[in-house]
Amino acid sequence: MTASAGNGGIASLVAEQPAGRSLAQAFYSDPEIFRRDLDRMVLRHWLCAGHVSSVPNIGDFFLLEIANESAIVVRGEDGELRALVNVCRHRGSRVCRERSGNTRVLICPYHAWTYGIDGKLRAARHMAEPFDKSQHGLRQIPLRVIEGLIFVTFAERPLGLSKVEEVLRSGYGPYGWADAKVAHREIYPIAANWKLAVENYVECYHCAPSHPEYARLHANEQPRAKIAELNAKMDERAQALGLAIPNRDHWALAAETGEEAAYCVRYAMLRGALTGSADGQAVAPLMGAFKGYDGGSTFIHVGPASFFLAYPDHGIIYRFMPRTVQHSEMEVIWLVRGDAREGVDYDLDKLTWLWTVTSDADKRIIEDNQRGVNSRYYAPGPFSAMETNERRFVEWYLSEIG
Repeated sequence: MTASAGNGGIASLVAEQPAGRSLAQAFYSDPEIFRRDLDRMVLRHWLCAGHVSSVPNIGDFFLLEIANESAIVVRGEDGELRALVNVCRHRGSRVCRERSGNTRVLICPYHAWTYGIDGKLRAARHMAEPFDKSQHGLRQIPLRVIEGLIFVTFAERPLGLSKVEEVLRSGYGPYGWADAKVAHREIYPIAANWKLAVENYVECYHCAPSHPEYARLHANEQPRAKIAELNAKMDERAQALGLAIPNRDHWALAAETGEEAAYCVRYAMLRGALTGSADGQAVAPLMGAFKGYDGGSTFIHVGPASFFLAYPDHGIIYRFMPRTVQHSEMEVIWLVRGDAREGVDYDLDKLTWLWTVTSDADKRIIEDNQRGVNSRYYAPGPFSAMETNERRFVEWYLSEIG
């Protein structure tokens, strides 16, 4: 059994971490390390909160919740999106308890302090004068919208987003994500540390044994030489369609440049598959600038917990949200073209089938992973050649919290 942070300190655990191996047990089980994760890794970075189509009208809102932090993403009377901290300025109660809805006022259920959807305090019962309402509005955290994706950060000094913007505009501009809409969303509670969920997502060493439905359609489980061959043909098809979607690597930038990390990679589909579906055939209308199928998919990673996948006819948002040291949530959001009609232009079951099957399996294997890591017999094991992205994530994580 590995040492805890309390025995030798987090710095010692980072220094003792063997290179090229999975993290020591304490990184998945120690409450002190989890607090460091939140401070230096999760809440310091930008997090995808969702898609703008979820809040199209004045007063539309939804909650973003990470561990003990909560923010209300709401469209104000002026049409602007804001992220209001969900903490009453009176005695700290949560103001909003519903996960989503529409409202013109936010009323704290404890003592009825009332806020506008711009965060300003409108009324505070029986407060003795002098009392300045203007000094007691809900706090705001930074919010940015890029290609329809809403990003927020709880950091006092936010990381730059210029590289993220560059990656998303070149990567997902052709897919028309800015004009897309949410077709479906699903939240998976996971009894595991958030890092195990992220590590599972970024590697495909497990795809063949754990996700045969995915592996038979996507090339990223293939040997590198085969991937390069298939990707070259995919790029030729994309160019024939007048599309240019470049790979970009701006990872691990925070410590060096103050910029948020971003990464874009393209992978070909296999066996003539057009998209991610049960049979590889189209499930929704083509999006954005696509006038045909290039036989490819585009993955983008932003920061520590936000991951995206685009097909020509639909998109996927994956969000990983830490709750406690060994509990997290995985939210999956499906996007389609903004004017697509359910039941007419797409069948929801067919649209969501592949990533429902895959996510159900992910929940199981991540939770099994946590159970094994908790054993007294667990020891960090060596990464395979197919776990390059996981190795890089682990190295980046250690540099961030160390």
